[in-house]
Amino acid sequence: MAGRIKAPTGRYGGRSAEERQAERRRRFLDAALELFGGAPGYRGTTVAALSQAAGLSTRQFYEEFRTLEDALAALHLKVNGWAEQAVLDALATAEGLPLAERAGVLFRAYARDVTSDPRRIRITFVEIVGVSPRLEEQRLARRARWIDLIRAEADAAVARGEAAPRDYRLAATAFIGSVNGLLHDWSTGWVDASLDEVVDELVRLLLGMLRPENWRAHGV
Repeated sequence: MAGRIKAPTGRYGGRSAEERQAERRRRFLDAALELFGGAPGYRGTTVAALSQAAGLSTRQFYEEFRTLEDALAALHLKVNGWAEQAVLDALATAEGLPLAERAGVLFRAYARDVTSDPRRIRITFVEIVGVSPRLEEQRLARRARWIDLIRAEADAAVARGEAAPRDYRLAATAFIGSVNGLLHDWSTGWVDASLDEVVDELVRLLLGMLRPENWRAHGV
């Protein structure tokens, strides 16, 4: 389809066109979370099935999205946005904490958010992978945001004298891969541990990266 169907304008039922559009989009994304994140998954879902699950028409779908892939892209960004906000909110409460405690706050917030709903895990780590070059670019761009956050935390720890000074670009990239892999495996039941144990292990990995053997923090 060359473009979306133009949505109607003006007020109806006491709501503006913008409010009605936002409500339709929310309903489509709620339905996408249910179908893409559960059964039958993104690849097994049709526009008609998604529209039916949302209680809307296919015409209304094409007023919001050009393709089903666009709906998946929007949902992936939304799920990542929830996790990012959870981490930023948690870090705002961790100002002044020692590095180990601050890292625990960060990863506990992230882990609790992404594992709070198994559908979010599936969207983030399964359904988005390999769909198209465009979505791979989006997936890697979102991953880069998490890498930048870890690098910023590492650089701040270095400035406080709590971590060894070096370029953490590659280390942060490798670490984020470990975070995603461990949380995904835990969510599938493959890792026999509690979520707190998983978070504790991630904190130990991060501290090992920031504080290599024979390095000592300032004042120690």
